[in-house]
Amino acid sequence: MDKKGQKHGTYSFETKKKAIEMRLQGMTKQKVAEALGIEDISRLKIWMRRFKQMGDYGLMDHRGKRKKYIDENRYVKRLELENAVLKKWLAITKAEVYQRSIGLSTSSVKALTLQSSVKK
Repeated sequence: MDKKGQKHGTYSFETKKKAIEMRLQGMTKQKVAEALGIEDISRLKIWMRRFKQMGDYGLMDHRGKRKKYIDENRYVKRLELENAVLKKWLAITKAEVYQRSIGLSTSSVKALTLQSSVKK
């Protein structure tokens, strides 16, 4: 367990990757730590969890500001998803405003929304 103010050693990506490979081959955490000079054995558990969740990307150092987003594909997919959600929200909002302005029923608004989406 970490204590307040405790300093951790920093390890390179290659060291982390080697530790993961050794663990996957069946070595114990203690032996891996001794072989690679890792002081805190619990770091291995954290590295394993991050590796299982995010692959090699999880082992990279993410501290500090990045000039370029490391994983561009994931970033682009997130932006595309955001755009799709915003477009749906805009269509719903427009339909509600139009409905209030002319006093149409809900079924009429749905029909108008379907017609406008078919025309595009």
